[in-house]
Parts: sequence; structure tokens; C-alpha cells
Amino acid sequence: MRYFSIGGAAGEYEVDAYINGSLSLPPLQRDILAHAANELIDQLPARPRAPYCAEVTQRRASGGREQNGRDGENDPSRQHRRNAGED
Repeated sequence: MRYFSIGGAAGEYEVDAYINGSLSLPPLQRDILAHAANELIDQLPARPRAPYCAEVTQRRASGGREQNGRDGENDPSRQHRRNAGED
């Protein structure tokens, strides 16, 4: 519905076929569809992101607890490093 409300001109079946990879749309219609999808995505609640190594290291250094509630001693990756002689 968002696509049609912002000027999308392809029919419902054409849009469905495009989404399922069985039909091509003209570039303008693809951009309008992408814009409509992006507007809907922007309305979704923020999702947690995977942390980078530096963030995990910083969390450990600033209190020893991970965001998921595990402490450094019970972290399986830390145990793996300890067993491998890296700690």
C-alpha cells in the first residue's frame, strides 16, 4: 500500500512478481518500491546489533560483565582461549 500511496504505477501482481524474482520493473518503479520499503523499515523498532571485538573487550575491561549477563570467567570464547594458551 505504501508503494501505491507514493506514486507507484506497477500493478499489485507485477510488484509481487518482481519481489519474487520473476518479473523486472522499470528503474523508476524499482526506486519507488525501494523507497516505500525503506520508509517501512525506518518505522521498525531498533534491533540490537552484534558487537565488534573492541566493544566486547571494552565491556570486559570496564566491569567484567558482558551485556548478556555472562561474566568473563563463564564466557565460552574465553575458556576456549584459555585452553588454547592465549589468555
